[in-house]
Amino acid sequence: MRFCHARVLGQSEVRLAVSVNSGLLFVDEVVEDAPATLQQMLEGGEPLVKAVRSRVEAALSSGVSTTPEPEIELAPSVIDAPTILAVGLNYAAHAAELGFDVDDHPTIFGLLPGSVAAHGSTTTWSRTLTDAVDYEVELGVVMGRDALNVSEAEALDYVFGYTVVNDITARDIQQQEKQWLRCKSFDGFTPVGPVVVTRDELGDPQDLALMLTVNGQVLQSSSTSDMMRPVARLISHLSQGSTLLAGTLISTGTPEGAGYTRSPQVLLADGDVVEATIEGIGTLVTHCRTSD
Repeated sequence: MRFCHARVLGQSEVRLAVSVNSGLLFVDEVVEDAPATLQQMLEGGEPLVKAVRSRVEAALSSGVSTTPEPEIELAPSVIDAPTILAVGLNYAAHAAELGFDVDDHPTIFGLLPGSVAAHGSTTTWSRTLTDAVDYEVELGVVMGRDALNVSEAEALDYVFGYTVVNDITARDIQQQEKQWLRCKSFDGFTPVGPVVVTRDELGDPQDLALMLTVNGQVLQSSSTSDMMRPVARLISHLSQGSTLLAGTLISTGTPEGAGYTRSPQVLLADGDVVEATIEGIGTLVTHCRTSD
């Protein structure tokens, strides 16, 4: 099942929905006292998740009508996550192209909630703040239930689903500061979506093609099979001593192809369109704008 958040054009309310073919079924149309967001559904626990999925499946089987895509506007596929964690240097070739050493332990950092943006939205930054903005396609993992001290073997059982993340990065600030939260957390620097695909539908998270284009030019093309630390290992590592709450979003790192290290450099500029695609999930589109 493919969950998302959207509003009908002309309305202000963002609602939980399921993407079906060329339309959306809003959950509150078929579920009494429906959760308003994916986060609320996950916090309701497995009984609520199962009830929502069952009622949505029944409604779709009965031929319920959906809202056509041209009549809606998507919001971020992840809203109000209790924590957003990101993994750096999880693909060896990407670490090498940036000149970072890789050790036995993953590089972990947080992202601020204000950085989250929707599919099709516009990310704007000031050129006086940064003039070296880069792109990064990443597999996002959404935890389905609280996880504490879980083993690698059981880790994927705690996953609700997966999404696409564009981990936009101010490379000049990344090089200047010892921590990465600020250079990756400016408003709009973490687009997510367009949907969260449930674990049962997506299958093996280590066998997915990733691609990113800027204005139609392919700049990243790889596979999640190239991760140095697979999703299950990351979840197990992050859960040791710290509870990963239901709804936590984990961005799992990006492959090679960064624009900052290309010759000549390919840095995001005013008017650029970034399309980040992951097999089985879809394409996340981000429009870029700059200001003085």
